[in-house]
Amino acid sequence: MTVFESASVEVSTDLTIAEASEAFRNGVLSSVELVQACLKRAEAGKSLNVYVTLDRVGALQAAQAADAVRQAGEPLKPLSGIPIVIKDNIHVAGLPCTAGSPAFAGFVPSEDSPSVQKLRDAGAIILGKTNMHELAFGATGYNGAYNTGSEVGVRNPYDGTRIAGGSSSGSAAALGARMALAALGTDTGGSMRIPPALNGCASLRPSAGRYSDRGVIPIARSRDTVGPMALCMADVALLDGVITGEYAMPSVLLGALRLGVPSEFWDNLDEDTYEQAMAAAETLRGHGVTLVPIEDAGLHALNAPVGFPVVIHEAYDCMVDYLRDYGHAQTIEQLAEKIYSPDVRWIYEHWVMPRKMPVDDQLVDVAPAYHVAQNGGRQALLERYQTLFERHQLDALLFPTTAIVAPLANDDVNQPSVFGRLIQNTEPAASAGLPCIQLPVGLGNRSGLPVGMELDGPPGCDRRLLAIGQLLEGLFGRVPRA
Repeated sequence: MTVFESASVEVSTDLTIAEASEAFRNGVLSSVELVQACLKRAEAGKSLNVYVTLDRVGALQAAQAADAVRQAGEPLKPLSGIPIVIKDNIHVAGLPCTAGSPAFAGFVPSEDSPSVQKLRDAGAIILGKTNMHELAFGATGYNGAYNTGSEVGVRNPYDGTRIAGGSSSGSAAALGARMALAALGTDTGGSMRIPPALNGCASLRPSAGRYSDRGVIPIARSRDTVGPMALCMADVALLDGVITGEYAMPSVLLGALRLGVPSEFWDNLDEDTYEQAMAAAETLRGHGVTLVPIEDAGLHALNAPVGFPVVIHEAYDCMVDYLRDYGHAQTIEQLAEKIYSPDVRWIYEHWVMPRKMPVDDQLVDVAPAYHVAQNGGRQALLERYQTLFERHQLDALLFPTTAIVAPLANDDVNQPSVFGRLIQNTEPAASAGLPCIQLPVGLGNRSGLPVGMELDGPPGCDRRLLAIGQLLEGLFGRVPRA
């Protein structure tokens, strides 16, 4: 277990929120001690490039205040004294918000985003802002900006030569490295699921519209969402409850669960992912869960014409609106000139700014494809999901979150072939606006790297999906820390 000396006691950062809260109540741990331990983990892990901003002074002051309230005998809030981190495209009052880009260097929001405010109101302590794939436009986190170590990009705590995934890279790596107990990220096509899968933590991509999109530097408003991640599903459910006010959890029985297994989401897997995913499936069968094979899901085909065009078309207008609405003294053209990462700069220059998309080795106007996506294409994808859920009487679909474990961090990692294998299973549900959870199931036999499974459920079933996740986590257990 990860421990540090703090005063005369050993302090573990390998704690769930429930475990830390119980230790607070029992008087065996203070918030100051826990925050100090997390800060020491952050210092020891500087080579992972997790943080853009680490608010040591502010976090310790908040911890002292939390301890004082507890010592005064006042009732504890759900997150009293709990250290969390926030992805650096989400506004936190008084802390820089860069979106991992020099384009936003020097920007300090004056207000919290609504999700951050809910966590603060519940007693959470914000340690800092986490690094990410620049402007959230990628799945690797291989971003040379704002690095605290000597290597490029956010690194995987299980193997520092590997990526942490993106775009919520630092949030997940902070959890994998036990630098914090919980985190917020964002998801447009997989960013709340890919990094948690590669770093061994649990997460939720909420149903479309469940969380406020205010105070977030955007990609595509019709697909973007804030989401919570933590070291266990119960903590993810707690964070979701704090943010939404919905705390009730439905009753779920293992023997009554029916999970669809779409074969197209089990293709193209590396050996470690395949072995861990198959072992997870056998564990579920052994405990009475019904797994329903689906050979003709057709979800990838329906997503293909609606995923990419929506993101590229909305990226321009959403950024223009954001710059105007939050009083930024720059145009999108000026922003594009400041982009650091070669892959993101190329995307902006060739696709976002000219409003183009690639088709058969040519660049064509994206507007017609976007019109098709918004006027039937996305609805057809959603209806296909609904048909599968109803026809097979499914609680959710089950599949490996990513097709591969974390790849090596180098200049080739942002190639389309790697991007495709990271995002192939996460993007369809994002296009349809479904709730999704990511659940760690083990470490690869060859790589020692985390493997995760995703469950996608019907719209609005977030709390039921979280209840299922807690139940399954009881079977799989938590993966060992990095």
